[in-house]
Amino acid sequence: MSLDTAAVPRPPARGSSAPVLTGAQAVVRSLELLGVTDVFGLPGGAILPVYDPLMDSTALRHILVRHEQGAGHAAEGYAAASGKVGVAIATSGPGATNLVTAIADAYMDSMPIVAITGQVFSTLMGTDAFQEADIVGITMPITKHSFLVKEASEIPGAIAAAFEIASTGRPGPVLVDITKDAQQAEAPFVWPPKIELPGYRPVTKAHGKQIQAAAQLLVTARKPVLYVGGGVVRAGAAAELRTLAETTGAPVVTTLMARGAFPDSHPQHLGMPGMHGTVPAVLALQESDLIVALGARFDDRVTGKAALFAPNAQVVHVDIDPAEISKIRTADVPIVGDVRDVLVDLDAAFRGAAEGQKPDIAEWWSYLDGLRDEFPLGYTQPSDGLMSPQYVISRIGALTGPEGVYAAGVGQHQMWAAQFITYERPNAWLNSGGAGTMGYSVPAAMGAKVAEPDRVVWAIDGDGCFQMTNQELATCAINNIPIKVAIINNSSLGMVRQWQTLFYDGRYSNTNLNTGHGSIRIPDFVKLAEAYGCLAIRVEKEEDVDAAIQTALETNDRPVVIDFVVSADAMVWPMVPQGVSNSYIQYARDHAPSFDQED
Repeated sequence: MSLDTAAVPRPPARGSSAPVLTGAQAVVRSLELLGVTDVFGLPGGAILPVYDPLMDSTALRHILVRHEQGAGHAAEGYAAASGKVGVAIATSGPGATNLVTAIADAYMDSMPIVAITGQVFSTLMGTDAFQEADIVGITMPITKHSFLVKEASEIPGAIAAAFEIASTGRPGPVLVDITKDAQQAEAPFVWPPKIELPGYRPVTKAHGKQIQAAAQLLVTARKPVLYVGGGVVRAGAAAELRTLAETTGAPVVTTLMARGAFPDSHPQHLGMPGMHGTVPAVLALQESDLIVALGARFDDRVTGKAALFAPNAQVVHVDIDPAEISKIRTADVPIVGDVRDVLVDLDAAFRGAAEGQKPDIAEWWSYLDGLRDEFPLGYTQPSDGLMSPQYVISRIGALTGPEGVYAAGVGQHQMWAAQFITYERPNAWLNSGGAGTMGYSVPAAMGAKVAEPDRVVWAIDGDGCFQMTNQELATCAINNIPIKVAIINNSSLGMVRQWQTLFYDGRYSNTNLNTGHGSIRIPDFVKLAEAYGCLAIRVEKEEDVDAAIQTALETNDRPVVIDFVVSADAMVWPMVPQGVSNSYIQYARDHAPSFDQED
Protein backbone atom coordinates (compact mmCIF):
# COMPACT_ATOMS: atom_id res chain seq x y z
CA MET A 1 0.00 0.00 0.00
CA SER A 2 1.41 3.41 -0.95
CA LEU A 3 2.02 5.98 1.75
CA ASP A 4 -0.54 8.41 0.38
CA THR A 5 -3.39 5.92 0.92
CA ALA A 6 -2.08 4.13 4.00
CA ALA A 7 -3.96 6.37 6.40
CA VAL A 8 -7.36 5.80 4.70
CA PRO A 9 -9.29 2.87 6.22
CA ARG A 10 -10.80 0.48 3.71
CA PRO A 11 -14.55 -0.07 3.92
CA PRO A 12 -15.74 -3.06 5.92
CA ALA A 13 -15.58 -6.41 4.17
CA ARG A 14 -18.91 -7.73 2.90
CA GLY A 15 -20.94 -9.07 5.82
CA SER A 16 -18.64 -7.44 8.35
CA SER A 17 -19.20 -4.28 10.39
CA ALA A 18 -15.53 -3.87 11.21
CA PRO A 19 -13.45 -1.48 9.10
CA VAL A 20 -10.31 -2.89 7.49
CA LEU A 21 -7.17 -1.16 8.73
CA THR A 22 -3.50 -1.74 8.35
CA GLY A 23 -1.75 -2.94 11.46
CA ALA A 24 -0.14 0.48 11.74
CA GLN A 25 -3.50 2.19 11.62
CA ALA A 26 -4.73 -0.28 14.22
CA VAL A 27 -1.94 0.78 16.58
CA VAL A 28 -2.95 4.43 16.32
CA ARG A 29 -6.67 3.74 16.55
CA SER A 30 -6.21 1.46 19.56
CA LEU A 31 -4.30 4.14 21.43
CA GLU A 32 -6.99 6.69 20.61
CA LEU A 33 -9.78 4.42 21.84
CA LEU A 34 -7.87 3.71 25.04
CA GLY A 35 -7.96 7.43 25.79
CA VAL A 36 -4.27 8.10 25.21
CA THR A 37 -3.55 11.73 24.41
CA ASP A 38 0.25 11.94 24.58
CA VAL A 39 3.03 9.62 23.43
CA PHE A 40 6.81 9.99 23.42
CA GLY A 41 8.91 8.43 20.70
CA LEU A 42 11.47 8.46 17.92
CA PRO A 43 10.87 6.86 14.51
CA GLY A 44 13.02 4.39 12.60
CA GLY A 45 12.65 1.89 9.80
CA ALA A 46 10.88 -0.92 11.65
CA ILE A 47 8.28 1.36 13.26
CA LEU A 48 7.92 3.72 10.29
CA PRO A 49 4.55 2.30 9.15
CA VAL A 50 3.03 3.43 12.48
CA TYR A 51 4.40 6.96 12.14
CA ASP A 52 2.49 7.61 8.93
CA PRO A 53 -1.07 7.29 10.32
CA LEU A 54 0.17 8.84 13.57
CA MET A 55 0.73 12.04 11.60
CA ASP A 56 -2.99 12.19 10.79
CA SER A 57 -4.26 11.61 14.32
CA THR A 58 -5.96 14.62 15.90
CA ALA A 59 -6.32 12.87 19.27
CA LEU A 60 -2.69 11.87 19.82
CA ARG A 61 0.11 14.32 20.51
CA HIS A 62 3.42 12.77 19.59
CA ILE A 63 6.47 14.32 21.23
CA LEU A 64 9.67 13.65 19.30
CA VAL A 65 12.46 12.95 21.77
CA ARG A 66 16.18 13.13 21.08
CA HIS A 67 16.98 9.71 22.54
CA GLU A 68 14.75 6.72 23.18
CA GLN A 69 15.79 6.55 26.83
CA GLY A 70 14.27 10.03 27.12
CA ALA A 71 11.00 8.67 25.72
CA GLY A 72 10.94 5.95 28.36
CA HIS A 73 11.68 8.26 31.27
CA ALA A 74 9.18 10.81 29.93
CA ALA A 75 6.53 8.08 29.89
CA GLU A 76 7.49 7.30 33.50
CA GLY A 77 7.23 10.94 34.54
CA TYR A 78 3.89 11.21 32.78
CA ALA A 79 2.61 8.18 34.67
CA ALA A 80 4.05 9.25 38.02
CA ALA A 81 2.57 12.75 37.89
CA SER A 82 -0.85 11.79 36.52
CA GLY A 83 -1.50 8.18 37.52
CA LYS A 84 -2.23 7.38 33.86
CA VAL A 85 -0.36 4.91 31.66
CA GLY A 86 2.62 6.47 29.91
CA VAL A 87 3.48 5.47 26.33
CA ALA A 88 6.86 5.30 24.60
CA ILE A 89 7.49 4.31 20.98
CA ALA A 90 10.77 3.19 19.41
CA THR A 91 12.07 1.30 16.43
CA SER A 92 13.80 -2.08 16.41
CA GLY A 93 17.36 -2.94 17.46
CA PRO A 94 19.15 -0.04 19.12
CA GLY A 95 15.95 1.98 19.29
CA ALA A 96 14.34 -0.71 21.38
CA THR A 97 17.42 -1.42 23.48
CA ASN A 98 17.71 2.29 24.28
CA LEU A 99 14.38 1.88 26.07
CA VAL A 100 15.67 -0.92 28.29
CA THR A 101 17.01 1.29 31.09
CA ALA A 102 13.72 3.16 31.39
CA ILE A 103 11.75 -0.09 31.28
CA ALA A 104 13.91 -1.55 34.05
CA ASP A 105 13.45 1.65 36.02
CA ALA A 106 9.66 1.46 35.63
CA TYR A 107 9.69 -2.18 36.69
CA MET A 108 11.58 -1.46 39.90
CA ASP A 109 9.35 1.48 40.81
CA SER A 110 6.00 -0.02 39.68
CA MET A 111 5.32 2.60 37.00
CA PRO A 112 2.57 1.84 34.48
CA ILE A 113 4.06 2.37 31.03
CA VAL A 114 3.53 0.69 27.67
CA ALA A 115 6.48 0.52 25.28
CA ILE A 116 5.60 -0.07 21.63
CA THR A 117 8.52 -1.14 19.45
CA GLY A 118 8.90 -2.02 15.81
CA GLN A 119 10.48 -5.33 14.86
CA VAL A 120 12.01 -6.56 11.60
CA PHE A 121 9.88 -8.58 9.18
CA SER A 122 8.82 -11.88 10.74
CA THR A 123 10.50 -13.72 7.88
CA LEU A 124 13.82 -12.16 8.86
CA MET A 125 13.63 -12.80 12.58
CA GLY A 126 16.47 -14.97 13.82
CA THR A 127 18.73 -14.13 10.86
CA ASP A 128 20.61 -11.25 12.51
CA ALA A 129 18.88 -8.88 10.14
CA PHE A 130 19.69 -5.19 10.11
CA GLN A 131 18.61 -3.59 13.40
CA GLU A 132 17.26 -6.86 14.73
CA ALA A 133 17.24 -7.49 18.49
CA ASP A 134 15.18 -9.94 20.51
CA ILE A 135 13.64 -7.17 22.60
CA VAL A 136 10.97 -9.50 23.98
CA GLY A 137 13.66 -11.80 25.33
CA ILE A 138 15.79 -8.91 26.53
CA THR A 139 12.95 -7.30 28.49
CA MET A 140 11.30 -10.45 29.82
CA PRO A 141 12.90 -10.11 33.30
CA ILE A 142 12.04 -6.39 33.57
CA THR A 143 8.44 -6.23 32.34
CA LYS A 144 5.15 -7.49 33.68
CA HIS A 145 4.69 -9.00 30.23
CA SER A 146 6.15 -8.68 26.73
CA PHE A 147 4.09 -9.31 23.59
CA LEU A 148 5.45 -10.24 20.16
CA VAL A 149 2.85 -9.49 17.50
CA LYS A 150 3.21 -11.00 14.01
CA GLU A 151 -0.36 -10.63 12.74
CA ALA A 152 -2.22 -7.38 12.06
CA SER A 153 -5.43 -8.84 13.49
CA GLU A 154 -3.74 -9.33 16.88
CA ILE A 155 -2.65 -5.72 17.34
CA PRO A 156 -5.79 -4.27 19.01
CA GLY A 157 -5.94 -7.12 21.49
CA ALA A 158 -2.25 -6.91 22.33
CA ILE A 159 -2.32 -3.17 22.95
CA ALA A 160 -5.52 -3.33 24.99
CA ALA A 161 -4.09 -6.19 27.03
CA ALA A 162 -0.86 -4.26 27.55
CA PHE A 163 -2.77 -1.36 29.07
CA GLU A 164 -4.80 -3.72 31.24
CA ILE A 165 -1.69 -5.42 32.59
CA ALA A 166 0.28 -2.20 33.05
CA SER A 167 -2.43 -0.46 35.06
CA THR A 168 -3.91 -3.26 37.18
CA GLY A 169 -2.54 -5.22 40.09
CA ARG A 170 0.96 -4.00 40.82
CA PRO A 171 1.53 -1.42 38.06
CA GLY A 172 4.49 -1.87 35.78
CA PRO A 173 5.88 -1.74 32.26
CA VAL A 174 4.58 -3.83 29.37
CA LEU A 175 6.24 -4.17 25.96
CA VAL A 176 4.44 -4.67 22.65
CA ASP A 177 6.86 -5.60 19.86
CA ILE A 178 5.25 -5.55 16.40
CA THR A 179 6.85 -6.92 13.24
CA LYS A 180 6.97 -4.66 10.22
CA ASP A 181 4.87 -7.01 8.10
CA ALA A 182 2.17 -7.01 10.79
CA GLN A 183 2.14 -3.22 10.66
CA GLN A 184 1.78 -3.21 6.86
CA ALA A 185 -0.80 -6.01 6.55
CA GLU A 186 -4.55 -5.39 6.69
CA ALA A 187 -7.20 -6.88 8.97
CA PRO A 188 -10.69 -6.02 10.21
CA PHE A 189 -10.41 -3.70 13.20
CA VAL A 190 -12.54 -5.09 16.00
CA TRP A 191 -13.08 -2.99 19.11
CA PRO A 192 -13.26 -3.61 21.94
CA PRO A 193 -11.11 -6.67 21.46
CA LYS A 194 -11.55 -9.76 23.56
CA ILE A 195 -8.71 -9.75 26.08
CA GLU A 196 -7.56 -13.18 27.15
CA LEU A 197 -5.01 -13.22 29.94
CA PRO A 198 -4.97 -16.74 31.34
CA GLY A 199 -3.38 -16.83 34.76
CA TYR A 200 -3.47 -13.06 35.26
CA ARG A 201 -5.90 -12.50 38.09
CA PRO A 202 -4.71 -9.74 40.44
CA VAL A 203 -6.18 -10.05 43.90
CA THR A 204 -7.70 -6.76 45.03
CA LYS A 205 -10.01 -7.79 47.87
CA ALA A 206 -8.16 -8.93 50.96
CA HIS A 207 -9.21 -11.81 53.20
CA GLY A 208 -11.46 -10.61 56.01
CA LYS A 209 -9.83 -12.73 58.71
CA GLN A 210 -6.44 -11.25 57.92
CA ILE A 211 -7.89 -7.75 58.22
CA GLN A 212 -9.33 -8.63 61.62
CA ALA A 213 -6.00 -10.09 62.76
CA ALA A 214 -4.15 -6.95 61.71
CA ALA A 215 -6.69 -4.74 63.48
CA GLN A 216 -6.26 -6.71 66.69
CA LEU A 217 -2.48 -6.28 66.55
CA LEU A 218 -2.94 -2.54 66.11
CA VAL A 219 -5.19 -2.43 69.17
CA THR A 220 -2.69 -4.20 71.41
CA ALA A 221 0.57 -2.73 70.07
CA ARG A 222 2.45 -0.27 72.26
CA LYS A 223 5.08 0.74 69.70
CA PRO A 224 3.30 0.63 66.32
CA VAL A 225 4.44 2.35 63.15
CA LEU A 226 2.85 2.65 59.71
CA TYR A 227 5.58 1.94 57.15
CA VAL A 228 4.30 3.53 53.94
CA GLY A 229 5.74 2.67 50.53
CA GLY A 230 5.19 3.77 46.96
CA GLY A 231 2.30 1.36 46.57
CA VAL A 232 0.11 3.81 48.50
CA VAL A 233 0.85 6.49 45.89
CA ARG A 234 0.28 4.12 42.98
CA ALA A 235 -3.06 3.03 44.50
CA GLY A 236 -4.25 6.61 45.04
CA ALA A 237 -4.73 5.79 48.71
CA ALA A 238 -3.38 8.93 50.44
CA ALA A 239 -6.76 9.94 51.88
CA GLU A 240 -7.42 6.45 53.20
CA LEU A 241 -3.95 6.33 54.74
CA ARG A 242 -4.53 9.58 56.58
CA THR A 243 -7.84 8.31 57.94
CA LEU A 244 -6.26 5.14 59.35
CA ALA A 245 -3.31 7.05 60.80
CA GLU A 246 -5.57 9.49 62.60
CA THR A 247 -7.88 6.72 63.79
CA THR A 248 -5.03 4.72 65.31
CA GLY A 249 -2.78 7.59 66.36
CA ALA A 250 0.23 5.61 65.11
CA PRO A 251 3.38 7.30 63.80
CA VAL A 252 3.90 7.27 60.03
CA VAL A 253 7.09 6.98 58.00
CA THR A 254 7.11 7.45 54.22
CA THR A 255 9.80 5.85 52.07
CA LEU A 256 11.69 7.56 49.27
CA MET A 257 9.02 6.36 46.84
CA ALA A 258 6.16 7.46 49.10
CA ARG A 259 7.10 11.05 49.84
CA GLY A 260 3.86 13.04 49.82
CA ALA A 261 1.62 10.05 50.47
CA PHE A 262 1.23 11.46 54.00
CA PRO A 263 1.66 15.21 54.57
CA ASP A 264 5.04 16.26 55.93
CA SER A 265 3.27 18.85 58.06
CA HIS A 266 1.14 16.24 59.85
CA PRO A 267 2.17 15.82 63.50
CA GLN A 268 2.18 12.03 63.17
CA HIS A 269 4.71 12.05 60.34
CA LEU A 270 8.28 11.18 61.34
CA GLY A 271 9.80 11.59 57.89
CA MET A 272 11.64 9.24 55.57
CA PRO A 273 13.26 6.03 56.86
CA GLY A 274 16.31 4.34 55.44
CA MET A 275 19.97 4.94 54.74
CA HIS A 276 19.48 8.71 54.60
CA GLY A 277 16.26 8.88 56.57
CA THR A 278 15.54 10.94 59.66
CA VAL A 279 16.70 9.52 62.98
CA PRO A 280 13.12 9.35 64.38
CA ALA A 281 11.87 7.48 61.30
CA VAL A 282 14.77 5.01 61.31
CA LEU A 283 14.49 4.25 65.02
CA ALA A 284 10.69 4.13 64.98
CA LEU A 285 10.95 1.14 62.67
CA GLN A 286 13.94 -0.37 64.39
CA GLU A 287 12.46 -0.24 67.91
CA SER A 288 8.80 -0.86 67.11
CA ASP A 289 6.75 -3.80 68.31
CA LEU A 290 4.43 -3.67 65.28
CA ILE A 291 5.17 -2.65 61.71
CA VAL A 292 2.21 -2.21 59.38
CA ALA A 293 3.84 -2.20 55.94
CA LEU A 294 1.59 -0.61 53.33
CA GLY A 295 2.69 -1.01 49.72
CA ALA A 296 6.33 -1.25 50.82
CA ARG A 297 8.82 -4.03 50.13
CA PHE A 298 11.45 -3.95 52.92
CA ASP A 299 14.24 -3.08 50.47
CA ASP A 300 17.81 -2.94 51.67
CA ARG A 301 17.97 0.86 51.72
CA VAL A 302 15.25 0.86 54.40
CA THR A 303 16.17 -2.20 56.45
CA GLY A 304 19.95 -1.98 56.47
CA LYS A 305 21.12 -5.47 57.41
CA ALA A 306 17.82 -7.32 57.07
CA ALA A 307 18.64 -9.98 59.69
CA LEU A 308 18.99 -7.24 62.32
CA PHE A 309 16.03 -5.11 61.23
CA ALA A 310 13.30 -4.39 63.82
CA PRO A 311 14.05 -7.50 65.91
CA ASN A 312 11.11 -7.06 68.29
CA ALA A 313 8.43 -6.19 65.76
CA GLN A 314 5.53 -8.22 64.51
CA VAL A 315 4.77 -7.46 60.87
CA VAL A 316 1.55 -6.86 59.01
CA HIS A 317 2.45 -6.73 55.33
CA VAL A 318 -0.09 -5.34 52.85
CA ASP A 319 0.76 -5.57 49.16
CA ILE A 320 -1.02 -6.14 45.86
CA ASP A 321 1.86 -8.35 44.74
CA PRO A 322 1.91 -11.67 46.61
CA ALA A 323 5.54 -12.17 45.57
CA GLU A 324 6.57 -9.33 47.89
CA ILE A 325 4.92 -10.78 50.98
CA SER A 326 7.58 -12.34 53.24
CA LYS A 327 10.22 -12.03 50.51
CA ILE A 328 12.62 -10.22 52.83
CA ARG A 329 10.87 -10.07 56.20
CA THR A 330 8.43 -12.79 57.22
CA ALA A 331 4.95 -11.39 57.72
CA ASP A 332 3.01 -12.39 60.83
CA VAL A 333 -0.16 -11.22 59.09
CA PRO A 334 0.14 -11.31 55.28
CA ILE A 335 -2.52 -9.33 53.43
CA VAL A 336 -2.71 -9.49 49.64
CA GLY A 337 -4.96 -6.85 48.17
CA ASP A 338 -5.33 -3.34 46.87
CA VAL A 339 -3.92 -1.12 49.61
CA ARG A 340 -6.67 1.46 49.15
CA ASP A 341 -9.39 -1.10 49.83
CA VAL A 342 -7.36 -2.67 52.63
CA LEU A 343 -6.95 0.68 54.38
CA VAL A 344 -10.71 1.24 54.34
CA ASP A 345 -11.40 -2.26 55.70
CA LEU A 346 -8.60 -2.04 58.27
CA ASP A 347 -9.86 1.29 59.56
CA ALA A 348 -13.35 -0.15 60.04
CA ALA A 349 -11.99 -3.31 61.68
CA PHE A 350 -9.79 -1.29 64.02
CA ARG A 351 -12.69 0.90 65.11
CA GLY A 352 -14.70 -2.20 65.90
CA ALA A 353 -11.89 -3.93 67.77
CA ALA A 354 -10.86 -0.82 69.72
CA GLU A 355 -14.44 -0.09 70.79
CA GLY A 356 -13.92 3.64 70.60
CA GLN A 357 -10.60 3.66 72.45
CA LYS A 358 -7.20 4.51 70.97
CA PRO A 359 -4.23 2.33 71.95
CA ASP A 360 -2.12 3.49 74.88
CA ILE A 361 0.97 4.63 72.98
CA ALA A 362 1.69 7.83 74.87
CA GLU A 363 5.04 6.55 76.11
CA TRP A 364 6.01 5.62 72.53
CA TRP A 365 5.15 9.08 71.31
CA SER A 366 7.07 10.66 74.18
CA TYR A 367 10.17 8.77 73.08
CA LEU A 368 9.69 9.63 69.40
CA ASP A 369 9.04 13.30 70.14
CA GLY A 370 12.26 13.31 72.14
CA LEU A 371 14.11 12.02 69.08
CA ARG A 372 12.53 14.72 66.94
CA ASP A 373 13.75 17.37 69.38
CA GLU A 374 17.24 15.85 69.62
CA PHE A 375 17.72 15.18 65.91
CA PRO A 376 16.05 17.85 63.77
CA LEU A 377 16.94 17.67 60.12
CA GLY A 378 19.75 20.11 59.41
CA TYR A 379 23.04 20.68 57.65
CA THR A 380 26.40 22.31 58.18
CA GLN A 381 27.54 25.27 56.16
CA PRO A 382 30.42 24.49 53.75
CA SER A 383 33.83 25.74 54.77
CA ASP A 384 35.07 26.37 51.22
CA GLY A 385 32.98 29.49 50.67
CA LEU A 386 30.69 27.85 48.11
CA MET A 387 26.93 27.52 48.45
CA SER A 388 25.18 24.88 50.50
CA PRO A 389 23.19 22.60 48.17
CA GLN A 390 20.67 21.93 50.93
CA TYR A 391 19.93 25.64 51.13
CA VAL A 392 19.38 25.90 47.38
CA ILE A 393 17.00 22.95 47.30
CA SER A 394 15.07 24.10 50.35
CA ARG A 395 14.50 27.49 48.71
CA ILE A 396 13.24 25.86 45.50
CA GLY A 397 10.65 24.00 47.56
CA ALA A 398 9.72 27.00 49.69
CA LEU A 399 9.25 29.40 46.76
CA THR A 400 7.45 26.88 44.54
CA GLY A 401 5.21 25.31 47.17
CA PRO A 402 3.49 21.96 47.57
CA GLU A 403 1.48 22.19 44.35
CA GLY A 404 4.66 21.92 42.29
CA VAL A 405 6.13 18.72 40.88
CA TYR A 406 9.74 17.83 41.69
CA ALA A 407 11.64 15.26 39.62
CA ALA A 408 15.10 14.37 40.90
CA GLY A 409 18.04 12.64 39.36
CA VAL A 410 20.04 10.15 41.41
CA GLY A 411 22.64 10.85 44.07
CA GLN A 412 23.16 13.45 46.75
CA HIS A 413 20.77 15.97 45.20
CA GLN A 414 18.08 13.28 45.14
CA MET A 415 18.41 12.70 48.87
CA TRP A 416 18.51 16.42 49.65
CA ALA A 417 15.41 16.96 47.52
CA ALA A 418 13.65 14.18 49.43
CA GLN A 419 14.76 15.68 52.76
CA PHE A 420 14.52 19.45 52.35
CA ILE A 421 11.41 19.96 50.23
CA THR A 422 8.10 19.73 52.07
CA TYR A 423 5.71 17.32 50.39
CA GLU A 424 2.04 17.67 51.17
CA ARG A 425 0.42 15.64 48.39
CA PRO A 426 1.06 12.46 46.41
CA ASN A 427 2.42 12.56 42.85
CA ALA A 428 4.48 15.67 43.63
CA TRP A 429 7.78 13.76 44.04
CA LEU A 430 9.25 11.82 41.12
CA ASN A 431 12.51 9.93 41.32
CA SER A 432 14.26 6.73 40.35
CA GLY A 433 14.17 4.82 43.61
CA GLY A 434 14.79 1.16 42.87
CA ALA A 435 17.08 1.30 39.86
CA GLY A 436 18.80 4.55 40.78
CA THR A 437 19.03 5.72 37.18
CA MET A 438 21.21 8.70 36.39
CA GLY A 439 19.59 10.75 33.65
CA TYR A 440 16.04 10.26 34.91
CA SER A 441 15.26 13.81 35.95
CA VAL A 442 15.05 15.98 32.84
CA PRO A 443 12.96 13.62 30.66
CA ALA A 444 10.79 12.63 33.63
CA ALA A 445 10.09 16.30 34.35
CA MET A 446 9.27 16.73 30.67
CA GLY A 447 6.73 13.90 30.85
CA ALA A 448 5.26 15.28 34.07
CA LYS A 449 4.81 18.72 32.53
CA VAL A 450 3.01 17.21 29.54
CA ALA A 451 0.70 15.36 31.92
CA GLU A 452 0.22 18.32 34.29
CA PRO A 453 0.70 21.45 32.16
CA ASP A 454 -0.75 23.80 34.78
CA ARG A 455 1.73 22.81 37.49
CA VAL A 456 5.25 24.11 37.97
CA VAL A 457 7.61 21.22 37.26
CA TRP A 458 11.21 21.20 38.47
CA ALA A 459 13.96 18.85 37.43
CA ILE A 460 16.42 18.87 40.33
CA ASP A 461 19.52 17.34 38.82
CA GLY A 462 23.19 16.81 39.47
CA ASP A 463 25.90 17.87 37.07
CA GLY A 464 26.61 14.18 36.41
CA CYS A 465 23.01 13.13 35.82
CA PHE A 466 22.25 16.20 33.73
CA GLN A 467 24.90 15.31 31.17
CA MET A 468 23.24 11.98 30.43
CA THR A 469 19.90 13.24 29.09
CA ASN A 470 20.11 17.01 28.75
CA GLN A 471 19.44 16.74 25.01
CA GLU A 472 15.75 16.55 25.92
CA LEU A 473 15.92 20.28 26.62
CA ALA A 474 15.67 20.63 22.83
CA THR A 475 12.49 18.56 22.93
CA CYS A 476 11.11 20.83 25.66
CA ALA A 477 12.02 24.04 23.86
CA ILE A 478 10.54 22.97 20.52
CA ASN A 479 7.36 21.50 21.99
CA ASN A 480 6.62 24.32 24.46
CA ILE A 481 7.24 22.27 27.58
CA PRO A 482 8.58 24.92 29.98
CA ILE A 483 10.16 22.86 32.75
CA LYS A 484 12.56 24.39 35.27
CA VAL A 485 15.93 22.68 35.74
CA ALA A 486 18.07 23.21 38.82
CA ILE A 487 21.57 21.79 38.35
CA ILE A 488 23.09 21.17 41.76
CA ASN A 489 26.59 21.56 40.40
CA ASN A 490 29.27 20.32 42.78
CA SER A 491 31.58 19.50 39.85
CA SER A 492 31.67 15.85 40.84
CA LEU A 493 29.83 12.57 41.06
CA GLY A 494 28.70 13.62 44.50
CA MET A 495 27.36 10.48 46.12
CA VAL A 496 30.27 8.39 44.87
CA ARG A 497 32.62 11.07 46.17
CA GLN A 498 30.88 10.96 49.55
CA TRP A 499 31.49 7.21 49.80
CA GLN A 500 35.10 7.75 48.77
CA THR A 501 35.42 10.30 51.57
CA LEU A 502 33.94 7.98 54.17
CA PHE A 503 35.14 4.54 53.12
CA TYR A 504 38.12 5.00 50.78
CA ASP A 505 40.26 7.46 52.76
CA GLY A 506 39.40 10.37 50.48
CA ARG A 507 40.89 8.73 47.38
CA TYR A 508 38.77 10.47 44.75
CA SER A 509 39.16 8.07 41.87
CA ASN A 510 37.43 9.39 38.73
CA THR A 511 34.73 11.46 40.41
CA ASN A 512 35.81 15.01 39.42
CA LEU A 513 33.68 16.23 36.49
CA ASN A 514 35.22 19.72 36.08
CA THR A 515 31.83 21.31 35.51
CA GLY A 516 31.60 24.07 38.04
CA HIS A 517 34.64 25.01 40.11
CA GLY A 518 37.54 27.15 39.03
CA SER A 519 38.13 28.62 35.59
CA ILE A 520 37.40 25.39 33.69
CA ARG A 521 33.76 24.57 33.02
CA ILE A 522 33.36 21.65 30.66
CA PRO A 523 30.69 21.99 29.59
CA ASP A 524 29.57 25.47 30.43
CA PHE A 525 25.98 24.72 31.42
CA VAL A 526 24.78 28.26 30.76
CA LYS A 527 26.06 28.24 27.19
CA LEU A 528 24.76 24.71 26.67
CA ALA A 529 21.28 25.60 27.91
CA GLU A 530 21.18 28.72 25.75
CA ALA A 531 22.14 26.63 22.74
CA TYR A 532 19.09 24.48 23.48
CA GLY A 533 16.80 27.51 23.47
CA CYS A 534 16.48 27.83 27.25
CA LEU A 535 16.76 30.77 29.60
CA ALA A 536 20.01 30.08 31.46
CA ILE A 537 21.24 31.49 34.77
CA ARG A 538 24.31 30.81 36.88
CA VAL A 539 24.17 31.34 40.65
CA GLU A 540 27.26 31.27 42.85
CA LYS A 541 26.13 33.26 45.90
CA GLU A 542 23.33 32.49 48.34
CA GLU A 543 22.01 36.05 48.17
CA ASP A 544 21.20 35.46 44.48
CA VAL A 545 19.36 32.15 44.93
CA ASP A 546 15.84 33.46 45.54
CA ALA A 547 15.93 35.93 42.66
CA ALA A 548 17.02 33.21 40.23
CA ILE A 549 14.30 30.84 41.40
CA GLN A 550 11.70 33.61 41.15
CA THR A 551 12.82 34.38 37.60
CA ALA A 552 12.40 30.72 36.71
CA LEU A 553 8.93 30.64 38.23
CA GLU A 554 7.91 33.70 36.23
CA THR A 555 9.27 32.37 32.91
CA ASN A 556 6.84 30.11 31.09
CA ASP A 557 7.61 30.68 27.43
CA ARG A 558 10.64 28.34 27.42
CA PRO A 559 12.55 25.99 29.71
CA VAL A 560 14.77 27.53 32.38
CA VAL A 561 18.12 26.10 33.49
CA ILE A 562 19.83 27.37 36.63
CA ASP A 563 23.43 26.31 37.24
CA PHE A 564 23.79 26.42 41.03
CA VAL A 565 27.50 26.13 41.81
CA VAL A 566 27.68 24.43 45.21
CA SER A 567 30.28 22.91 47.50
CA ALA A 568 31.66 19.47 46.68
CA ASP A 569 32.27 18.83 50.38
CA ALA A 570 28.59 18.84 51.36
CA MET A 571 27.42 15.48 52.71
CA VAL A 572 24.07 13.74 52.92
CA TRP A 573 23.31 13.19 56.61
CA PRO A 574 22.09 11.22 58.49
CA MET A 575 23.61 8.09 56.97
CA VAL A 576 23.37 4.48 58.06
CA PRO A 577 26.26 2.76 56.26
CA GLN A 578 25.40 -0.12 53.96
CA GLY A 579 25.38 -3.56 55.55
CA VAL A 580 24.98 -2.52 59.18
CA SER A 581 22.04 -2.48 61.57
CA ASN A 582 19.72 0.52 61.78
CA SER A 583 20.58 0.52 65.49
CA TYR A 584 23.85 2.17 64.50
CA ILE A 585 22.59 5.22 66.35
CA GLN A 586 25.97 6.49 67.49
CA TYR A 587 26.85 7.12 63.86
CA ALA A 588 23.68 9.15 63.50
CA ARG A 589 24.43 11.05 66.71
CA ASP A 590 27.79 12.07 65.30
CA HIS A 591 26.42 13.13 61.90
CA ALA A 592 22.91 14.50 62.42
CA PRO A 593 23.40 18.23 63.21
CA SER A 594 20.98 19.48 65.85
CA PHE A 595 20.67 23.07 64.71
CA ASP A 596 18.20 25.03 62.69
CA GLN A 597 18.23 24.55 58.90
CA GLU A 598 18.46 28.28 58.29
CA ASP A 599 21.63 28.82 60.33
